[in-house]
Amino acid sequence: MGFCLPVCKILRTKYIMLLLISVSVLVWIGTFSGELVKSFQVSYATTQTLVKGDSVKVKLNLWTVAPDHTHTQPPEVQCPQESPLLLGAAKLSFEPSLKLKDVERENTRVTKGEYKPPDCIARQSVAILIPHRSRERHLLYLLHHLHPFLQRQQIHYAIYIIQQAGDATFNRAKLLNIGYLEALKDYNWGCFIFHDVDLVPENDHNLYVCDNQPKHLVVGRNSTGYKLRYKGYFGGVTALTKDQFRQVNGFSNTYWGWGGEDDDLRIRVQLQKMEIFRPPADVARYTMVFHKRDAGNKENKDRMKLLVRTSQVWRKDGLNSCQYKMLSVERMPLYVNVTVDIGKP
Repeated sequence: MGFCLPVCKILRTKYIMLLLISVSVLVWIGTFSGELVKSFQVSYATTQTLVKGDSVKVKLNLWTVAPDHTHTQPPEVQCPQESPLLLGAAKLSFEPSLKLKDVERENTRVTKGEYKPPDCIARQSVAILIPHRSRERHLLYLLHHLHPFLQRQQIHYAIYIIQQAGDATFNRAKLLNIGYLEALKDYNWGCFIFHDVDLVPENDHNLYVCDNQPKHLVVGRNSTGYKLRYKGYFGGVTALTKDQFRQVNGFSNTYWGWGGEDDDLRIRVQLQKMEIFRPPADVARYTMVFHKRDAGNKENKDRMKLLVRTSQVWRKDGLNSCQYKMLSVERMPLYVNVTVDIGKP
């Protein structure tokens, strides 16, 4: 009995220690198992959700869902300074049988008058503004040549046709002011090309982009023997940045009929100490589609009187005073058609 007492105490102590260790092991196993189950449930639920959302692209994996990098798009690159698509001088043709649908089929990448290069980021975004009234055939020929011409230059562009409603005397300058104001409601265009409807460019090295200075693109045309019409001529097709055009307050709104508004713009440019840049004469060549002067676009006999006043009135006559009534905006496949009532002289 005296011997059993110490032995029993030792056995009891070992038994208690063994029991504690066993309980600890069971608790640890239980905890680990619970976390494992939770992890399994979360992983399974996540995978199930992904499978429901995209059963084709995501593989069922009960433990981890690895991100799929196989469809990552390569980064876009900027278009080169000189487009590899340029062809140089081209012989133009004006087929009487040409239809608008033909031009649309040839320019399937143009949407609502707008185009972006598919393979690179364009260096400039350009709005082409064309004042228009009753010149559908000229417009068709211009669109036929101008769209592929611009696409080969790899620029982001849109073409706006600004239609003067009614039969009042034509006002080219005011229509171009309106085109500028309306185009900026669509997009923050950085460059604007002010383009007559009857002039078709012959050489795609004549780049329709803006420069540090206002640019005159019509150095010569077939009707003048491919020579500048006169020293200081700044009409036909001109390019100004958004800020340059705003700085000169746009065109004057007071030139009703043919002539004078382009010389007025040249004076505005010179008053701002800007210089007019022209591409080489063998590049800046145009074909003029001949026509008789429209009945509503008679010669402006007051143009010389108006030009004398340009330096005094340019700050208050231009973009900041251009008033008109918007009649409609139609987004055609090849251009945006803006029709406006600009009033009368």
